[in-house]
Parts: sequence; structure tokens; C-alpha cells
Amino acid sequence: MTLIRPTTESSPGSRRNFLYAATAAVGVVGIAAAAWPLLDQMNPDAKIRAAGDVVGVDLAALEPGRQRVVHWRRYPVFVARRTEAMLKAMQEAPFVAALADADSAKRQQPAYARNWHRSIDPAYAVLVGICTACNCVPGYYAEDSPLAMAGGYVCPCCASHYDPAGRAYAGVASFNLPVPPHVIAAPGKLLIGKNAGDELYSLDAVERI
Repeated sequence: MTLIRPTTESSPGSRRNFLYAATAAVGVVGIAAAAWPLLDQMNPDAKIRAAGDVVGVDLAALEPGRQRVVHWRRYPVFVARRTEAMLKAMQEAPFVAALADADSAKRQQPAYARNWHRSIDPAYAVLVGICTACNCVPGYYAEDSPLAMAGGYVCPCCASHYDPAGRAYAGVASFNLPVPPHVIAAPGKLLIGKNAGDELYSLDAVERI
């Protein structure tokens, strides 16, 4: 009788399959290790998300009644220097009564801009220039324009009206224009994309944009 002894040697095909599997496993681990920093970078912490890209604006070059439009991230941002006439008209009781959200109760701005002028400095407006009703870019008007009661903005698409602080008061819009994170870092130097103080605020927090 011929005895068939079990062998510990594997066939060439088995060894080849094992090597393929082992190499693939090592490759998957290597790819995962290499991808983790990239994925981690794509998911930054709250402070980085709140800051985003920072754009500087020279306020000293901005004359009263004039506006400059800059682009921060993918948004047009209105930076306007309000006149004394604008500031006075914005606070008159009959006008305030017509505002859709006079107290800025809706989350359209950071806490440091929850005031009647919706900014850090009453002289300057810093607003995301996108109509909250239809997503068009509103046009800017000085205080002497017949189209705006106190100056401000009128949407060319839906005729929604916003005052120089971006507060909605006529038309279909019921949300104020969003206020981006901003800070006055030095006299005449505005930084858009950086928060004042320790607040972590980003446009992800607003109700309508």
C-alpha cells in the first residue's frame, strides 16, 4: 500500500495568490495612511472654518456714500461707507417700523454685529451682496436716490429693498442681508473672513443666504 503523506509545501499558484493578497493589503493600508492627512486637512476645525480666507480692505480710501465690492470665498461682499444722512435716516422711528427684522433676531450676522447698524463701526457696512429672496446681486444707491428711502440696496430681480445696514424693509425679502465675519484690525484696515474677539462665526450659521 502506498501511503500519501501530507505536505507542508504549497504549490506555486498558492504562494503567488498569497503574495498578491498580502501586497494588496499593504497597499490599502499605505493608501489609507497617505490619505488621512488629506482628509483631515479637508475637514478643518471650527476656528479655521470660521475664519476661511481673509481679504483686506483699505477703509481710508473709501469716501462717504461710496461702496467697494470685493470677493471673499465665493461671495460678493459690499463694503460701504455710510454718510451721516444715512445713519440718521436708518434710526428714524417710521423707517424702523417698516423693517422686517429691525432687531436682527434672525441669525444673519455674528453677535458683534447684532445692533442697529449691523457692523462693528457704524460708519461702515460689511454685507454679503446676495438678495435673500432670489439670490440676485442688489444694486447700491446713495441716500439721495428716489429708489431707496435711506439709501441702501434694491434687488433688480425681485425689487426687494434693504437699508444701508442690509435690513429688509420692502418687497418679498424677509431676511436681512448676511454679515460676513469681519474685524477692524487697525485704523482704516478691514479684514473680511476674520472674527472680532473670540467668537467662532461663519456663514454656515446664517438662516438664509
